[in-house]
Amino acid sequence: MKTSELQNIKQRYNIVGNCDALNHVLDVALQVAPTDLSVLIVGESGVGKEIIPRVIHDNSPRRREKYFAINCGSIPEGTIDSELFGHVKGSYTGAINDSPGYFGVANKGTLFLDEVGELPLATQARLLRVLETGEYIPVGGTEIRKTDVRIVAATNVNIRQAISEGRFREDLYYRLNSIPIQMPPLRERGEDIILLFRLFALQMAEKYKMDRVVLDEGAKQLLMHYKWPGNVRQLKNITEQISVLSPERTITAQVLSQFIPQDQESTQLATIHREGSGDHSFENEREILYKILFELRGNVNDMRREMSALKKQLDDVQTASPVVPQVEHMPATTFPTPITPHPAPVASVEDAIAEEYIEPAQEMESLNLNDIGKQMLEKALERNHGNRKKAAQELGISDRTLYRRLKQYGLDQ
Repeated sequence: MKTSELQNIKQRYNIVGNCDALNHVLDVALQVAPTDLSVLIVGESGVGKEIIPRVIHDNSPRRREKYFAINCGSIPEGTIDSELFGHVKGSYTGAINDSPGYFGVANKGTLFLDEVGELPLATQARLLRVLETGEYIPVGGTEIRKTDVRIVAATNVNIRQAISEGRFREDLYYRLNSIPIQMPPLRERGEDIILLFRLFALQMAEKYKMDRVVLDEGAKQLLMHYKWPGNVRQLKNITEQISVLSPERTITAQVLSQFIPQDQESTQLATIHREGSGDHSFENEREILYKILFELRGNVNDMRREMSALKKQLDDVQTASPVVPQVEHMPATTFPTPITPHPAPVASVEDAIAEEYIEPAQEMESLNLNDIGKQMLEKALERNHGNRKKAAQELGISDRTLYRRLKQYGLDQ
C-alpha cells in the first residue's frame, strides 16, 4: 500500500501511530475488504480492535448497506439466539411480535461480532451454519431463512486454549479465521505511545480550555518502558488524569510515576476457566440463577422444619395449660380466699419457647386452680338445682364449654 493511501486511512478513522505492526494490520484490512471472506481480529482488551471492522466495511462493496457492531459478551445466554437469529411470535414469554434478528436486518451488510469467544456452544453451532450455508431458523420457528451477511469477529480470548477446554468449536474457529488479523499491544508500538499521549493531551486541552501537558525526556522513557496492561484505553485514562490533576504542565518522570500503577497486571490474553477447576467462575446468568434458587430452596426447607418444630412446641404448651373458667358474675362471697390468676395464654412462638419449662411452684399453682374450677362448677350446679343452662349463664360460659368442663372434671355422670 502506498504511504499516502495509508495516511488517508489513518486521518479518516483518527488512527495514530506509525509502527510496522499497525501499518500491517491496516494493509491487511484494506486488502481483504473487497472480498466476502470472514475476518477474525485477535488482540488484548483496549487495543482498538473495533476500528478495523469499520475500515473493512467502509472499503467493501457492502459500504452502502447496514453495519452492526454486536458485543456478544453483553447479551444474556437466554436471549442471544433471539437477538442474532430472530424469533417468531409466541416463541417465548414476551415475544409479542416476530423479530428478524441481526442476521435478518443486516442482510447484504456487515456484522461485527465483538467478544465472539463468549458465545455459548449452542449459539456457536447456529453461527457455523449461517457462515457455511447462509441459512438459519428463527427461535421458535420452522421456516428456513436466507441471509447474505459479511462476518467480522474479534476476541481477546485465547481461542486455541478455549478449544482445548471444550469452550469453543474448532470448526467455527477455522471458519471465522479465514483472514486472521493480530492487533499489536501498546507496549510493542514504541514511539506510538508518545504520539498517542500527545493526541489525548491535546484533546483534553481543547475540550476544557486548559494548557496542554507535555513530557520531558525522562517521562517519555518511563512511558515507553511501562507494560500498559490496559493498552490504549489505559493510556488515555492516565493522560486525562494528568491533564486535570497535575499542577505542572511539563511532566517529569517523578510526576508521571505518581499516576502509573506500580502493580503491573498480566498482559496475557484472557482465558476461559475449565469446568471443575479450583478457580471456578460462572459462565452465564442461568448458572448463577440456578445456584441462587438451589440455596433459596434449602433455606425454605430449613425454615419449614423450624416452624413445624416451634408449632409443635406451641401446641404442647397450649394443651398442657389448665383451663380456668370465667368468674365475672360470681358473687364476691362465694370464695373465702382470693384466687391467683392463671398466666395469660401463649400469644406467640417465642412465648411458647419461654414457657416450655414450668417451675415446680407454677405446676402446683395450676393444680390448685384445677381444684377450684371443679368446686365452682359444683356450687353453680347446686345453686341452680342441677340446671346446666342456668349454671353456664351464671359462670358466663357457653353451654358447650360447660359440658366440656363437666366431662373434664368427671361431673357429667
